[in-house]
Amino acid sequence: MASIALEKVSKVYPNGFEAVHELDLAVENGEFMVIVGPSGCGKTTALRMVAGLEEISSGTLRIGNKPVNHVNSKDRDIAMVFQNYALYPHMTVAENIGFALRLRKVSKSDVQERVKEAAAILGLTEYLNQRPARLSGGQRQRVAMGRAIVRSPSVFLMDEPLSNLDAKLRVQMRTEVRRIQQRIGVATLYVTHDQIEAMTMGDRVAVMRAGVLQQCDTPKLLYGQPKNLFVAAFIGSPAMNLFEATLSSDGASLALGSQAISLDAKVFELNSGLAAYKGRMVVVGLRAEDMPIAEGERRNGPVLQGHVEAVEALGSELLVHFSIDAVRISAEAFVEESSDEFVGAAPIAITGEGVARVEPRATVVAGDDALFAIFPERLHFFDPETQDAVAR
Repeated sequence: MASIALEKVSKVYPNGFEAVHELDLAVENGEFMVIVGPSGCGKTTALRMVAGLEEISSGTLRIGNKPVNHVNSKDRDIAMVFQNYALYPHMTVAENIGFALRLRKVSKSDVQERVKEAAAILGLTEYLNQRPARLSGGQRQRVAMGRAIVRSPSVFLMDEPLSNLDAKLRVQMRTEVRRIQQRIGVATLYVTHDQIEAMTMGDRVAVMRAGVLQQCDTPKLLYGQPKNLFVAAFIGSPAMNLFEATLSSDGASLALGSQAISLDAKVFELNSGLAAYKGRMVVVGLRAEDMPIAEGERRNGPVLQGHVEAVEALGSELLVHFSIDAVRISAEAFVEESSDEFVGAAPIAITGEGVARVEPRATVVAGDDALFAIFPERLHFFDPETQDAVAR
């Protein structure tokens, strides 16, 4: 087994476009690291540099503590699983899995033994004599993984391997891929554009934007303590509600449009940098699940009144879309326009619409006003100019 380390690795193409900028990232032995970000953020380029399919412009890449910048792809002891299964249709499952071993002149008996072992891990034993055309999408993806596993590589690289599957199968395969990786215990670098996939699979998740690493943390920390507006907007479904707000000069309240949310000393204890924003504008973030309907005693605490625009009944919960007269930062537009030309630019401000996740038994009707309970200690604060999170 081996680790992967990218030390200030950059990729600049001949036309001057920098796809990856000084990426520092380490994947430990046995760790499942996911790189996630919108299209064009540089995540696949980073993976291809590790694979040896893209030349590194600057920086150092180490696999197992050995620099491999100038080592051929075939000599890096890696195995890659692609988005496209790339199976040979005229070969059986067993022949597809063992193909790389036969190319290496491994003895026939060893090939058969290692193919059986890989098939047992992947639940493919009964399909070894079938051809890919007779398999489901999930089974084909497992064959592609088997072809990688059978080589006993030091490192696994996976480039959006589940994106061709339907939604239900993709959920199932997330669990399967993670189980297989944990059983084998090989350092794995996994690339996806799907933040739910990233959060459910990764030991740690690296969020990229326009070639620059924004944050690398456990899924829990990414969700609970995003380091900037981009991570806050990208991680979470539905996206975090982001509004322009003004902190009162005494710090006792936060104004969102015409409404005020009372703050106490605990908010400033949790957000150590917030005191510097007294009397100034901040961007405040509210997670959808932190805005239940204010009923009973909750009506006496901090609340936010919103006009209900629509209600989505999802069985286990309701998504309540509401509007207030504060300026909203559009998380969706912010993420979509995250190419290099938008880095550092002001977020996109639109009308004050948000979404709350409430219990399914709540009585909420489109067209009415609703009171949402607010928990000040769960608020997130960001600097409107730098877009960085206020120190927490």
